Amino acid sequence: MMRKLNILILLTIGFVMTMSAQNNRQYSMYGYGLLTDRATSMQKQMGSVGYAMQSGRQINVMNPASYASIDSLTFLFDIGADFTILWQKEDNLKEHSYGGGLDYITMEFPITKYLGASIGLVPYSYVGYAFGTEIQHGAMTNQGEGGINQAYIGLAGTYKGFSIGANVAYNFGNIINDVFSSPETSGQTLFEHVMQIRDWDIVIGAQYSAPLTRTDRLNLGLTFSPKKSIHGQTWATIQETSRESVADTVAYMKMGGNYFTPMSIGAGIAYVHEKSSKWMVEADFTYQEWSKAKYSPLYALDDPDNLVFQGMNFNNRTRFAVGGEFIPKIRGNYAQRMAYRAGVYYNNDYLNIQGNKLKEYGVTAGLGFNTPEGKSMINLGFEWKHRKATPHALITENFFNITLGVNFNELWFWKRKIK
Repeated sequence: MMRKLNILILLTIGFVMTMSAQNNRQYSMYGYGLLTDRATSMQKQMGSVGYAMQSGRQINVMNPASYASIDSLTFLFDIGADFTILWQKEDNLKEHSYGGGLDYITMEFPITKYLGASIGLVPYSYVGYAFGTEIQHGAMTNQGEGGINQAYIGLAGTYKGFSIGANVAYNFGNIINDVFSSPETSGQTLFEHVMQIRDWDIVIGAQYSAPLTRTDRLNLGLTFSPKKSIHGQTWATIQETSRESVADTVAYMKMGGNYFTPMSIGAGIAYVHEKSSKWMVEADFTYQEWSKAKYSPLYALDDPDNLVFQGMNFNNRTRFAVGGEFIPKIRGNYAQRMAYRAGVYYNNDYLNIQGNKLKEYGVTAGLGFNTPEGKSMINLGFEWKHRKATPHALITENFFNITLGVNFNELWFWKRKIK
């Protein structure tokens, strides 16, 4: 066991060392940045579905009720990374950028025959952008970085086809938005807005698996997360960078009661067939009530009427996704035992940018490669995504994303008999 732990630690360090800067995703400068859906590399290959997914060989953080389906002798460890190429178009200007790095780390293990648990680190949102504009007699540069991460622990139990579970997460991270003003006649000034988030979150999930025949079953899944206030602090500073002066704090606010995450509901239905071949197809729907999630403005310390940072109004977020997996022959040759996956999705995002709604859609595909011992799997996925605002397009973004996940499946709890 110690040898396997050392291997996992070395792999984790290796993924972290390959991390690089995020793409220039200019829409991430608004709100809490661009949201994720807690999907693993395997799920991303199927359009990021997972509310109804049950598997004893893959970890499903999207619905914590799924942890109860793990085999009583199995330990799962899943680590994922991604690499993205982004093409942007604004009016007649075009540019491209790239980035990526470590995406998530998750573990899952049994407690009893009817109880399973999971721990891990997954992203909630991310921020990464840099662009410049000309102003009269000078230039202005905007850049930002950071995001919100979730360190979670989850527990689930099952009885007669019903499963229920919950994830309790510690949300942490800094979101930094910088504006550099560089007039021709004087030095450079930095205006910086920081959100430091230290909070908790909870997701409750339920699943039901109904057998239809000896080889087919129907899975239903539901998740719920309540609306809650975000805890942390936010402030703004001004600094004359050319003079190496100390930053002057011009605004400060506790986030509790002034910033919120929304009530969220996820629902999914999956059809699963297992015989000599195996296939499954799932459809998911996500609803997040961001229109009722407060995001307050920030005012100057010395003048309560002087607005330093503008608040925002959000749109409700809805997401539709359909995806599936096909294994031609469970006991066939290597190509027949591989998993072939594909999916599509459409997302009405939560960001409202000057009255424009942000929309995105994408197509995904991928392969699951079995390792020589047959249980662990390497998941390689591909995604094309299109994002723009409406009715005014503002910035049009096209992504090509490559995801790589290594899913370790080990019999760590099996004891050999001594003869």
